[in-house]
Amino acid sequence: MNQLANNLNERFPEDEHKNTPSQIGNWERGIRSPSYVEIKKLALYFNVSMDYLTGRTSVEHFNLGSVLMEKNELTFGNHTLDQQDRYEVYQLINGYLHGKDRQYLEDGEQPEAYQEELNLNFDDYKM
Repeated sequence: MNQLANNLNERFPEDEHKNTPSQIGNWERGIRSPSYVEIKKLALYFNVSMDYLTGRTSVEHFNLGSVLMEKNELTFGNHTLDQQDRYEVYQLINGYLHGKDRQYLEDGEQPEAYQEELNLNFDDYKM
């Protein structure tokens, strides 16, 4: 709870009402309820909707492109993705979807006639 309070205070420095670990603990235990402003801050911090935090919906919709470009820490397995990793994952997904959309080509051309190149620069990485 200390870490969450510190992270919220760092992410929203303009907020004159600072979060404390005991305040967050009271929210968790149901002793107190967070204000609208606090719920909004938590939703922005965790990149979820306010409805999701308040239990109004159990399924959250994410725009993966936005998630990949956010400044929040993003991990895959045990690896933290840096900005270059995020960009390359974005490009892979974008390329896949672009290729998938091209399956219906003009003038009856066959999709096999198109071969796009994907360079992942594996030679640049040492395993």
